[in-house]
Amino acid sequence: MDEPLPSFEHPLGHLHFRRVEATRPFVWLSRALSDMRARPGPSLAWGALFAILGFLILSYASGRPYLFTAAISGFLLIGPLAAAGLYEISRRREMGQACSFMDSVRGLARHGDSLLYFGLFLVIAMISWERISAILFALFYSGDLPNVDHFYRQIFLSGDYLHFVVAYVFIGAAIAALLYSLSAISLPFLMDRESDVVTAMMASMQVIGHNLVAMILWAFLIVALVGIGFATWMLGLVITLPLLGHATWHAYRDLIPKD
Repeated sequence: MDEPLPSFEHPLGHLHFRRVEATRPFVWLSRALSDMRARPGPSLAWGALFAILGFLILSYASGRPYLFTAAISGFLLIGPLAAAGLYEISRRREMGQACSFMDSVRGLARHGDSLLYFGLFLVIAMISWERISAILFALFYSGDLPNVDHFYRQIFLSGDYLHFVVAYVFIGAAIAALLYSLSAISLPFLMDRESDVVTAMMASMQVIGHNLVAMILWAFLIVALVGIGFATWMLGLVITLPLLGHATWHAYRDLIPKD
């Protein structure tokens, strides 16, 4: 199942990557469910916190279609940061330690600088995508903006704005693929090792390269589970965000074993 791969040089030593089978993401989700059952209180607290935040963001953007679509995709971009407290819960459980919600918050504080730098990177990426989204609307859409209820039917499904749809989907997919490659396991890496943001992002890209099929499946599962949250106006996110957060920790631990 697990095939060791050659070491990758980085400023702090040697990283040893592991290649896993394509269906391995389902194992990560199974382990995440075990974490949630063991620590339901703090796990669901993080889920509820970001479900409320997401609901407020979508409520604000609901009358602005370009902001609404950017908010949905932007939430996926900052997802790794949103789940950072959940990584700490999984890390402490792995060590046999209890972890309350406040323990997970204090765990984040111990890695404050790294999380801040990575968070700034993700925030800049999200703002950039929002601006790109607004520019695409200005370039390709000349009519009055429809409300969100009719947005997808009028623009994405009518066939009248094919150039806009192609440009929007292509650029959005390219940005999402790049950021996913840079962030898939970066935050668990930063929280587990004395490392820097650039090294963490390079390690994430190496993991993607060595496990492309499994990581593509993992990306689809992330989109699907977050989509459940949006489809239920964030109620489902109370469950799906903790599940994804804990699973991301197990993905990191599976793909980059302890030294």
